[in-house]
Amino acid sequence: MSKPPVQDSLQGAPRGDAGRRQDTAPAADRRPADAEMARVLGTEPLRMALDESGGGIAHWKHAPLHDVVEPMNHHVIMAYNGTVQRVERRSEKFVSSGTFRPGVVIIIPEGASSRWDIPKPVDVVQLYLPHRTLVRVAYEADTAQLIDLQERTAHPDPITSRLLLSAADVLEGNATLDALFRQQLTDLLATRLLVAHTGAPTAVQPVVGGLAPKVLRRAIERLRSESDADVSLAALAAEAGLSRFHFCRAFKESTGLSPHAWLRQLRLEQAMQMLREADVSVATVAAALGYASQTAFAAAFKRLTGDTPTDWRRDAR
Repeated sequence: MSKPPVQDSLQGAPRGDAGRRQDTAPAADRRPADAEMARVLGTEPLRMALDESGGGIAHWKHAPLHDVVEPMNHHVIMAYNGTVQRVERRSEKFVSSGTFRPGVVIIIPEGASSRWDIPKPVDVVQLYLPHRTLVRVAYEADTAQLIDLQERTAHPDPITSRLLLSAADVLEGNATLDALFRQQLTDLLATRLLVAHTGAPTAVQPVVGGLAPKVLRRAIERLRSESDADVSLAALAAEAGLSRFHFCRAFKESTGLSPHAWLRQLRLEQAMQMLREADVSVATVAAALGYASQTAFAAAFKRLTGDTPTDWRRDAR
């Protein structure tokens, strides 16, 4: 049986302090993850998308690193996508070495601090995960327990790596689509962390059955709305009377697509319809569908169709 929706404030859920590591820095001494990463890496991210909590996704390419990563107020999960290299990580209590290669993940629990020695340039996608989000997902998935997220230096986990690296390509410059994707990916990765990277890994029971027809219809009407209706995962789940965890899985069971993929497909169909009209410019289509620029729209369109909007319009006539 699914649990009612709860917000990341954790009303009705286990307290966010559950499972916090006892050897980490006090909360007052921690920086936001994006700020600490910018400081220690000495560069700007290629892409970054954050929500109001500071949680989000960032894609970095940076020079070799020989410095201390100070305590942060988010869990930081990284997927490595660069050349193979040996690295070392030191804290007051341990020394850990490993081999960075595609398919490994790095986890820095909130409040943890260590020195990193990385001899070669790095290409990495990072997830900044508030602890309260991890606790909420555990509660919604009926796996609430003491959550002790493990530190990982170069841990083989191709599933988590593939999910996180996909974020670098899917962020499209469309605020609505990007936010919905980020919310889905965050919950999915939080579920994966609970299964594979806590002190007491646990099984997450699969969701059986889709949404009731009336509930599905309301969700689709909200996604189709041309107004400023809230199409966040939290709003969709609340209207359905479900948690985010259960809504997302039930929606996919009913439609074959995640909410983000369904909305992206709708936007593609709308774009094609507008491009068939000869007097509508590509820039107008991009703006009407909520893209930050014509370039962002063209890149997203080509990713889905293999053609630029201009080439597709020409061939469709």
